[in-house]
Amino acid sequence: MPGMKPGPDSIGIVAISHGCTGVAARACGLVGLDPTRVAEILKDRPSWYRDCRSVEVVNVLPTGSSGTIELLYMQLYAPTTLAPARDFWLLRYTSVLEDGSLVVCERSLNNTQNGPSMPQAPHFVRAEMLPSGYLIRPCEGGGSIIHIVDHMDLEPWSVPEVLRPLYESSTLIAQKTTMAALRHLRQISQEVSQPSVTGWGRRPAALRALSQRLSRGFNEALNGFTDEGWSMLESDGIDDVTVHVNSSPSKMMGVQLSYVNGFPSMSNAVLCAKASMLLQDVPPAILLRFLREHRSEWADSSIDAYSAAAVKAGPCSLPVPRAGNFGGQVILPLAHTIEHEEFLEVIKLENMAHYREDMIMPSDIFLLQLCSGVDENAVGNCAELVFAPIDASFSDDAPIIPSGFRIIPLDSGKDTPSPNRTLDLASALEVGPTGNKASGDSSTQCGSTKSVITIAFQFAFEMHLQENVASMARQYVRGIIASVQRVALALSPSRFGSNAGLRPPPGSPEAHTLARWICQSYRCYLGAELLKCEGNESILKTLWHHSDAVLCCSLKALPVFTFANQAGLDMLETTLVALQDITLEKIFDDSGRKTLCSEFPQIMQQGFMCLQSGICLSSMGRPISYERAVAWKVLNEEENAHCICFMFINWSFV
Repeated sequence: MPGMKPGPDSIGIVAISHGCTGVAARACGLVGLDPTRVAEILKDRPSWYRDCRSVEVVNVLPTGSSGTIELLYMQLYAPTTLAPARDFWLLRYTSVLEDGSLVVCERSLNNTQNGPSMPQAPHFVRAEMLPSGYLIRPCEGGGSIIHIVDHMDLEPWSVPEVLRPLYESSTLIAQKTTMAALRHLRQISQEVSQPSVTGWGRRPAALRALSQRLSRGFNEALNGFTDEGWSMLESDGIDDVTVHVNSSPSKMMGVQLSYVNGFPSMSNAVLCAKASMLLQDVPPAILLRFLREHRSEWADSSIDAYSAAAVKAGPCSLPVPRAGNFGGQVILPLAHTIEHEEFLEVIKLENMAHYREDMIMPSDIFLLQLCSGVDENAVGNCAELVFAPIDASFSDDAPIIPSGFRIIPLDSGKDTPSPNRTLDLASALEVGPTGNKASGDSSTQCGSTKSVITIAFQFAFEMHLQENVASMARQYVRGIIASVQRVALALSPSRFGSNAGLRPPPGSPEAHTLARWICQSYRCYLGAELLKCEGNESILKTLWHHSDAVLCCSLKALPVFTFANQAGLDMLETTLVALQDITLEKIFDDSGRKTLCSEFPQIMQQGFMCLQSGICLSSMGRPISYERAVAWKVLNEEENAHCICFMFINWSFV
């Protein structure tokens, strides 16, 4: 392996190739497992490579040096609905060196080496693995030093041009295979050395198995392979959402049957509605965090209740998608990988009883959720949010029917050489919380990013309801697409640098400009400084993190909020996207509205107004007390009134 000498100076290094045929990455790492165990784990690719559907050992031949040659057939999932899956026919040679090192070499079997021409599988594109493998050396005192080389040609010609970066990116290969292998080994090594019971009384291996079930179920639904029982339904005339149905008993294994008129229905099936679309100027990690933390912005509570009914025995009526707020969302952590790259959690949706209508459901709904790729500083990271309803008993054999989102950056395919690139990739392999790592890859720092988001939602149903469920699923996924587009627009940082999420409505000034106007007007009317900026810290960033709630509202006949800092959003219990639907009068009680109406002219004439302690209301109707409040007129560059700014000082929920 050129340029990679074994020793402490190469431990933890990950490097990617530039300009070679296909995509390639290599790494060197140290783990506390013996070489035989390491080889066993690495050969079991589906256990750590989430894109790997299967590896079938077709034949095994012994060699003269106590080694083996294996003939393998491997299938990889397609990451989106816009491209076909990949498969490989491989030869794998394993041998033991004199010093006890293990060598595992793999490469594609093709007729250029006088090998047989292997049959083509339907719905798969044949890809090529160039010489790849592992060198596993024993360490004195235990453990192993591992060298990994991954080199593939994924046949990018077979996908639309806009998606080719996914198949031409050595960075993505490094993230998905090379680094994933090292993470998995280190995770198992830590579990062996520090055995423990984690969330909900589950051992790490059991939680890892749940993560794999979620990921595998999502990939299977996304790809819709016929050999798993999936068949495609005819389009409704609009091709944006694809619908597949699976009536295979193996797919439905363990799902409790719903009841109709007291008798079990024997025709249960699963339907999957899925779509992919391109996004511009929104980092995948930021969008994913929003989708995770603000479920009510895109999800429908009645659909969640319907999906939850699939894991219970009881009547289950077909919902009509509608915009509805949730009673509440509580995130209960279960487990995470040692680098916090991926974490498993339970989402508790509270107080759902008043959304139940005629469904026999508990007031709380539980979702098992897998989240990865939330660190926007990581290079070429794929962001994923996959969830499935579970019974509160959380039994090991509970059915898991996953749905979710996958967001893959497209600009990572540029793979421009950078002196920091090796360090960027290696930094993600450090044990412990990642924190905010500095990155040398400018593509993750700026707003000019492209990505593809794939959405897939599954629904268990009774066969006689297929037409109705298909219509509901299409409508629901189209609604989610519209919500994602709206959220992506609001989170796009392209207009004002890296302060993602602080975007004013169309026609408003950029966020930096608005922050400057707010501070200048406060100084003009109240004769004091609103903020104390230290060093090079921007006004916008300081305003965003100000401890008091700062909110701007329009100067219309019915003023609506147009901007709020983080404390303002917390106080109103809302998000930047939903903020613009809240009117000024909605947050005051009757007495507050009367005071506001009588004092409002003073703001326009005098330029400011001070309010004594009082009570206002959040968007959820919760009362909020504040010590005092200040309102002032915000002037633009021409000294015309642009909006009114309110600051609520020392507020708290009553």
